Amino acid sequence: MATQTPYEVLGVKPDASAEDIRKAYRKLAKEFHPDLNPGKPAAEARFKAVTAANDILSDPEKRARYDRGEIDGSGAEKPRYSYRPHAEGAQGWKYRPQGEMDAGDLDDLFAMFGRSGARAGRAGEGFKMPGPDRQFTLTVDFPLAATGGKQRLALSPGEWLDVTIPPGIDEGQVLRLKGKGGAGFGGGPPGDALIEMHIAPHPFFRREGDDIHVELPVSLAEAVLGARVPVPTVTGPVTMTIPPGSDSGSRLRLRGKGIHRKRRGSETIGDQYVTLKVMIGASGDAELAEFVKGWAEKHPTDPRDAMGAGVDPGAADKAAAS
Repeated sequence: MATQTPYEVLGVKPDASAEDIRKAYRKLAKEFHPDLNPGKPAAEARFKAVTAANDILSDPEKRARYDRGEIDGSGAEKPRYSYRPHAEGAQGWKYRPQGEMDAGDLDDLFAMFGRSGARAGRAGEGFKMPGPDRQFTLTVDFPLAATGGKQRLALSPGEWLDVTIPPGIDEGQVLRLKGKGGAGFGGGPPGDALIEMHIAPHPFFRREGDDIHVELPVSLAEAVLGARVPVPTVTGPVTMTIPPGSDSGSRLRLRGKGIHRKRRGSETIGDQYVTLKVMIGASGDAELAEFVKGWAEKHPTDPRDAMGAGVDPGAADKAAAS
């Protein structure tokens, strides 16, 4: 089965606008998010594929580089030259870039270091050079970025690496993995892998510093009477008490349920803030409407009074009519 392009993963055309890509991603992310599909590995795999595709196409620079063939669908750099066997080169050099450096070029290079006259068979003797660094991008789920863990990264076709994600990693932070870059020359040490981290948007979690925010729908009865309800957190659901008479927009705090991370030997722990959103959920219920009508007549109140006492509710209509 052929590998899908990022455009095919999101179900958009190659000339899709940024808004089309954003809409397609949000729709698929909500449909396949693991939190909404517990115990479904196929949905989790699809979510990761959708997130990786969005990481490429939502970034204008990465999208342009992908369209030009400079990076692949995972964001990894594509080789800018091909390799072929090189039987005549120095010992240990099995391949060399076409059109790049040959034995004669090595003579010139080593002559700069006092080894002029060395021929192809001895040109690399005693000369060591560190390998190049390799750059990658890796997109992780919001909970994994918050709590830390491992995620697999494709370094090249058939080459994988389990990357350890530290708790509380920031968007755009770069991880350096020693010795996971390109091979060194003449026995020199390998380079490093530089991994730029990206955090996938979450359907309901939002981060501000070390705190996490979530909007929680509650029923009319739960808001009026109070209740104990489950609340999602990055480490799993917890039970929270809603005080009786809570208004929509009321904010409650879950202490210590935010981002945990260590900075220079000290640990910081954030909180999770829960904003209530009262959902009536009884559209067309005649009994509820009759009850509220009678209750409102006995308990008149103006929730907008603080916005300006004495405002004529019909003033806007009168102004529009004039």
